[in-house]
Amino acid sequence: MSHTQPGILLDNPPLARFLSFTLHNTEALEHCLRELAAMADGERIVVGLGPSLLKALEREIPGLRDFPVISTAGLDIPSTPASLWCWLRGEDRGELFHDSRLVESLLSEAFSLGDCIDSFKYTPINRDLSGYEDGTENPKGDEAIEAAVVQGQGAGLDGSSFVAVQQWLHDFDALDEMETRETDDLIGRHLDDNEEFDEAPPSAHVKRAAQESFDPEAFILRHSMPWAEDLQGGLVFVAFGKSLDAFEAILRRMCGLEDGIQDGLFRFTRPLTGAYFWCPPVRDGKLDLSALGL
Repeated sequence: MSHTQPGILLDNPPLARFLSFTLHNTEALEHCLRELAAMADGERIVVGLGPSLLKALEREIPGLRDFPVISTAGLDIPSTPASLWCWLRGEDRGELFHDSRLVESLLSEAFSLGDCIDSFKYTPINRDLSGYEDGTENPKGDEAIEAAVVQGQGAGLDGSSFVAVQQWLHDFDALDEMETRETDDLIGRHLDDNEEFDEAPPSAHVKRAAQESFDPEAFILRHSMPWAEDLQGGLVFVAFGKSLDAFEAILRRMCGLEDGIQDGLFRFTRPLTGAYFWCPPVRDGKLDLSALGL
């Protein structure tokens, strides 16, 4: 898709940084967004705009909404909205550091940096730090475009995407205490060959999140990446969609809101954050903010 931020449809980079910002000066907002639009190419830097930013501009993007708070038996899914999100993609940690400084400086008049999370690819096949391969069921090619990209909505919207972002914290002590047979049952795949197996319990993640099992089907394009700081770590879950409906349907089923069966993942990991963003299209090598009147 020529108008989609290229990084959305590319494979994960070796290294990444996820930056989130809060808005503190609305008077400088439009200027900072124009500067960011000219600098971000959508490939090295993928940009998402949050609901509060759109409200500050008195604009609305159909389908963008606040991340839901979910509280159910022994489980709390937080909503931690941000005004602006940047996914910095690269191969060199030093370059990502300086890119981060550049983005923060460019936006500083209107935005304050909230979270800054360093991420990386764990083995060439995108393993989660639990050891299991991540994103196995990602759609490819035209199917990825169909799942992740807005089409048929008109100029300024076509080529855009929505993204759900969560930082998950793993309990590695709990994982260490489990035998591989137990963790295979939590995931629904064998660790050694990544093969899905029918004997997995109904709580297995692959059964909770099977995208084709929803009505309508709930396909998303995942670009999740591990994170680690000191001796803690987990996953930055990133899921792009032509709407937020598919992700939300999967999340609700994982939490057991459909049938009372919670996803086995919650045995060793929990989300710390949760936010939704709209990723504008690109035109002539820069972000297209025409839908916002910019």
